[in-house]
Amino acid sequence: QVQLMESGGGLVQPGGSLKLSCAASENIFNFNSMNWYRQTPGQERDFVASINVGGKIQYEDSVKGRFTIFRDGAKRTVYLQMNSLKPEDTAVYYCRANTLSRHYWGQGTQVTVSS
Repeated sequence: QVQLMESGGGLVQPGGSLKLSCAASENIFNFNSMNWYRQTPGQERDFVASINVGGKIQYEDSVKGRFTIFRDGAKRTVYLQMNSLKPEDTAVYYCRANTLSRHYWGQGTQVTVSS
């Protein structure tokens, strides 16, 4: 069973930065893509960023230029560097690993942007 463990969330002031980590229980290159999503209460989980096995990266429009997704294969970890954080970035952030036939979720980490 694939396990994903997010960490790095917390409380930060507007304009601040956080780096989220997603540690996988197996080689991250076994997956077609590694992704970050976020969810606020009563809403669907929304796509934030992805990196595929070939290194192609995509971002949701509102985070372009502020968030960076990157990976360390040796550590089986994908990161989300979040800069210039805004109150509207407040959410639970989830890691998702995709294969051709299914996907796996982590348990999520809370990010709160508030003064």
